[in-house]
Amino acid sequence: MKRPRRDPVREERIHNEAIVDARPEEQAMSWYYYLEDKISFPFRATCVAANNVSPLRKGETIEVFHLAAEDACEHDMFVQIRWQGRKMAVPLSQLDAIDPDESTREAIEDWHYWVSQGYCL
Repeated sequence: MKRPRRDPVREERIHNEAIVDARPEEQAMSWYYYLEDKISFPFRATCVAANNVSPLRKGETIEVFHLAAEDACEHDMFVQIRWQGRKMAVPLSQLDAIDPDESTREAIEDWHYWVSQGYCL
């Protein structure tokens, strides 16, 4: 994935709202609570990229019910879905919301931006 141009407005929002003054080892939980607060669940989403830890294929549409458990999100943000009759967690970075509200759209785009910039938890 090509790294997008740096976005100072988004960087400032992420710094001030998502990771605030969190030390590196606290950033995962800062992100978790930021996303939990801003995303309206459930929502429909499309898989935009395959990922080796997820069975979803590019183009599949699924329903996202909530964030995965906190302990599953220590190194990446995962969301809970139902897929082929099973519940499972998949990376939020591989999903784009379908017709989300503004807050959900912004939060997911913030996470996508963070990941695409090469930042990690």
